Amino acid sequence: MVMEESIEGERLRDPITGLPIDLLAWEEIEKEQQIVRIKAERRRHKYVTIIEGLDLPKDMMKRLLKDLKSKLACGGTYKEGYILLQGDHRRKVKDILVNEWGIEEDKIELE
Repeated sequence: MVMEESIEGERLRDPITGLPIDLLAWEEIEKEQQIVRIKAERRRHKYVTIIEGLDLPKDMMKRLLKDLKSKLACGGTYKEGYILLQGDHRRKVKDILVNEWGIEEDKIELE
């Protein structure tokens, strides 16, 4: 997507909506309001870590899953809006999300 260039004093405009680009900060606002929940459950006598509330595109969720599985040396899957990891990795997942994925620490709830 190519943005129109500013002409002496005019603001940059989105080519699709025609609105000034600085008014399109809704993605940042939405990201600031998102709450990520990390919880552990017992399933079939084993623990699983569930990560919910990440509003990322499917390809980014899969990239995050791959990153978590390699760093935590565990199996896992992505299912309609949440990530499931084998084992109890709540604290480590929180550290990875904060330090490497840029999610604010106060936006993450551990259960």
